Amino acid sequence: MPFSNGYVAGNTLYVAGQQGPDAKGKLTALDINEQTANAIAAIEKVVKKAGFQMKDITSVTVYVTDLNDVPKMNEVYKKLMPNPKPARATVQVAGLIGGAKIEISAIAVKR
Repeated sequence: MPFSNGYVAGNTLYVAGQQGPDAKGKLTALDINEQTANAIAAIEKVVKKAGFQMKDITSVTVYVTDLNDVPKMNEVYKKLMPNPKPARATVQVAGLIGGAKIEISAIAVKR
């Protein structure tokens, strides 16, 4: 990979965009709910490996290929992201690598 999944600078962790493939690395058979849950789980893995906690996440950017998927994505997001919810931007993009429906990046700050 030509990038890091996470990069720590001082007390801040920058989490690269995470997608939500299944256990075999496939995306195409998964719906937006499954891809969202898997992407958040991937973020959690990066966060914990760097010594941070999910509650340290302060900002998230969600990239989706279809804005019609946002309500379904929000249902999963609300359940899996800790409170208080981080600041968030959600943008529609023309496409994502591997045919993903969603990619999520995050910034975490140790307090």
